[in-house]
Amino acid sequence: MVEIKNISFAYGKKDVVKNISFDISPGKCVGVLGNNGSGKSTLITCLNKIRTPKAGSVFIDNQDTLKMSRIETARRISYVAQKNEISQITVFDSVLLGRKPYIKWAVSQEDIDICDDTIEKTGLTPFRLRYIDELSGGELQKVMLARALVQQPRLLLLDEPTSNLDPKNQYEMLELVRNQTALRQICSIIVLHDISLALRYCDRFLFLRDGEVYGYGDESIVTSEMLEAVYGVSSTIEVINGRKIVVVD
Repeated sequence: MVEIKNISFAYGKKDVVKNISFDISPGKCVGVLGNNGSGKSTLITCLNKIRTPKAGSVFIDNQDTLKMSRIETARRISYVAQKNEISQITVFDSVLLGRKPYIKWAVSQEDIDICDDTIEKTGLTPFRLRYIDELSGGELQKVMLARALVQQPRLLLLDEPTSNLDPKNQYEMLELVRNQTALRQICSIIVLHDISLALRYCDRFLFLRDGEVYGYGDESIVTSEMLEAVYGVSSTIEVINGRKIVVVD
């Protein structure tokens, strides 16, 4: 169980994230939704201590990770950024970097086995020895996800993981996240702009407006009224082949 309690953050005197609280059950994906500037990415980086919140707690299995060392936090929380630096290292070596919180003196056979298993489960085995600067955007995002998963986190954070991907890779990436979240019984928080994608792959939805929680719940809260209040657009929600789709009027 992950519990986020009263997280707040400010740039100087300007409050950007204000008293945000919600919880997540193991095996579930939460989609974080809202306009640009609503505090989505700032919230994510507060949860893993890239930014230091001015108030609040992040409890994972009843332990406050904001009071832990960075190594202890990295063993519980992993993060996939929207953009990633590209260097000329192999896919395997890039994934192995995710084991850094566990490596003391040298890479163990256990570290290698965990990396190989995760590479296989994320469909990257054919690319194992390829350099990551030779990969497509979709392949690179899968590498970053594999790196995050080998940390064996309890909480997985993803900041707009599909923003630069074509539709096929968007679906593959989020399907992979959802499957691994359920398989590993971890909690995942995904910042998304595409509401229809969120409806397809997420279990719960956190709407932010002006840095505050405007709504949190299951798909029943994703209504035309909610979208107009949060995004300022008129929309219709249709059901096609059993899936909810948002159509902006």
